[in-house]
This record gives sequence, structure tokens and C-alpha cells, in this order.
Amino acid sequence: PPPTTNSTLFSLLIISQKRMTIVGDSGEQHERVTLLTNDEVEKFSGSADPLQDENEKDCLPIFSRRQDDNGGPRRPVSVIVVGMAGSGKTTFMTALNDHLDMVDERKRVELNENGGDGQKIPATVPPAAATDGKDDDEGGGGDENDDASDEGPSTGYYVNLDPAATHMPFDANIDIRDTVKYRNVMSEYGLGPNGAIMTCLNLFATKFDQVLSILERHADENSSNPLDYVLIDTPGQIEAFTWSASGTIIGESLATSFPTVLAYVVDTPRCTSPATFMSNMLYASSMLYRTRLPLIVVFNKTDVVSADVVQEWMTDYEKFQLALDAQPESAGYYSSLVRSMSLVLDEFYANIHHVAVSSLTGEGIESFFNKVDAAAVEFENEYLPDLKNRVEEQAAKKRAIARSDLRRLHHDVENDATK
Repeated sequence: PPPTTNSTLFSLLIISQKRMTIVGDSGEQHERVTLLTNDEVEKFSGSADPLQDENEKDCLPIFSRRQDDNGGPRRPVSVIVVGMAGSGKTTFMTALNDHLDMVDERKRVELNENGGDGQKIPATVPPAAATDGKDDDEGGGGDENDDASDEGPSTGYYVNLDPAATHMPFDANIDIRDTVKYRNVMSEYGLGPNGAIMTCLNLFATKFDQVLSILERHADENSSNPLDYVLIDTPGQIEAFTWSASGTIIGESLATSFPTVLAYVVDTPRCTSPATFMSNMLYASSMLYRTRLPLIVVFNKTDVVSADVVQEWMTDYEKFQLALDAQPESAGYYSSLVRSMSLVLDEFYANIHHVAVSSLTGEGIESFFNKVDAAAVEFENEYLPDLKNRVEEQAAKKRAIARSDLRRLHHDVENDATK
């Protein structure tokens, strides 16, 4: 008879009339005429799920990320930057790039003063795998021998997910345009601009595991210059990312590997209208509850119009009602709807972070990174426990299915044996 200890995992049951061949992991086969007992069914069903072991519940990469030296959130923190077309999202990404460059420069000075070598890991990007329009579905992986590197610390790592961008004012370490060619996708599949963007994202999402491997290699706590932030720029057609399957895959993949925060860039001059402000807040709330990720509302272009008024509307319900009364259409149906929604969103405002920035002058950028760190702590305290619960629920479902299947198998074998 086969051994009954837990050292052998019987992975395949082959039924042949009344005889049962059990194939173990080591390849050895054992034949037995007797049927599985109930205890054996429980044993086999218990080993059917890889997450049953208590020590394997924390198997997702996020649980192995390094903690901040000062007891802050795990590092690096990935920031997914989304925003409506014209909100200044690309300029905002450039301002973040410039700020982190200054941080890196300060680190270089400190390393030189302390006698450090400041060696940097080479920045690796996926190769261009769809240059002729015929291989767009192949999606690129990382090039281990990429020569793009410089010396010194690296606080930020940049990923561009906008395939239609014609000009990037900052250098992206990983660029979707190197992997999928937007115009080739349009011509090959006969798509319009928005359909081509979504298709490019879908193709890129099929290879996003390679992007994660690159990010994890650069985020390794044993590297000479571990990252603090991974900044992800998304298409200006915001719905192509936030409401697509590829956007969900990319967002959830990042959230299972790194602390992940959503930054929603808002055009502050347009938000001075209460109706437009409410539209932006509704969109922000939909993203918050769809992704479950911590959300930062970034009021951009404060060099044009101050964000004091719109931030006050988020904290003072009466001030917003007064601003709404001052509008010419204050007695119409739409105004009544906005009043009702503002009351509903009052609780929503208490659960999000918001900050005012000027991407042109750089004002408020440091405050934004402080909000990112605070949101990353929220990710640790709220999203991770929820993620663990979801993993355990899936594990319980798999175990229940395994037990049900094995009991059904036991019943079928028993019926066969009585014939």
C-alpha cells in the first residue's frame, strides 16, 4: 500500500474499473483495491489547495516588501496618475520627475560627503516588439542588457502607459510605446483613436508580469539604490484606463506587489464652477470604490486659480451650498441634483486625501509626496487586510470545491465497486 504519511502528496487519481492507481509527486505508482476512506478524502482535499498552509497566506509579493527605515510604509510606493484630458497630468508628472531629481542630487552630495560610490542599477525597458504592426500582440519584455543607465541614487522609477503620447517631457524607464506601436494598431485592426489606446493597453497587459519583474528587481532591498516611488502615467482618455479590463489588471497587479496609490489630477480653474466640481468629485468617488485603493485628489494649476475655495467646499457643506445659490441656474433640476449629491459625498470627502499643486512652479509637490506616504500607510492598514481576506476566501472556496470533487469521486468509486 502507499505510505500514509503527509510526506507524499498524491496529485493524480486514475480510476481503472475497480482498481485505483495513485501517482505521487515522485512519480511512483501504487495500486490498491480498497476504497478511499473518509479520513483519506479529508487528507487529499486538504492538500489540494496551495494556500491552506498558514505560512503560505502571505505569499503575495507585497508582503515581502521592505519597510521604510523610519517605520513608514513598505517601499517602493507605486503611484498611478490619472486625470481628464487637459488637466495637466503630463506636466504634473514632469514636476514629480524634477522634484525627485533634486532629491537624487541631494543624495549624491551626501554619498560623496560620506565616501559612497553611488553606483546605480541600470534602468531596463522592454524592447520594441511591435515596430511593423504585425507583432503587436507579442508585447515586449525586459532587456537584461539595456545600456540606459547613469550613476547615483534613484528615488523614482517612471512608467508611461500612454501609447498615443507624441512627446514626453520626462524620460520614462518603461514606455509602452517601445512595446506597442499605437498607429500600427490603428491601421492593422481598423480602430479609432480610443479603441487603439484600449487595444494597446490590452496587449501591454498581457506582458505586464515582465514589467513587474523589472520593478521588483529595482525595488530589491538588497540593491545598492532601492526605489522609493514608482510613478505610472496613464492615457489622457481616462476612461480607457479606469474602466477597462487592462486597467484593472495593471492596477491590481501593482497592488499585489507594491503599496499602490491612485492620484486623480483635477483642473482647478474649471472646478470653480460648483457643477463641474461635483462632476469631478463623482468621478473620483467612482474610482475610489472601483479600485478600493487610497485616493489623492490633486488640484492642479494653482498658479492660475487658487484651490482654497474648492478645498473649502470639501470641508464645509454650507459654503458649497452658498456657492451653488449664487449660480444663475440655482433653481433648476440640475442644481437640485447637485445639492443632493453634495450631501451624499460629504462622507466621501472624509475618506480621501487632497492637495493643491502647481505643476508649473513646483509649489505643493513636496506636500503631494507627504500625502502619498500617508496614503501608503492607509494602504497598509485597510487595503492589505482586505486583500488577505479575499485571498483566504478564495482559498476556502478552492478547498470546498476540492472536498466536494473528492467526495463525488469516492461515491463514484464506491458505486463502481458494488457492481
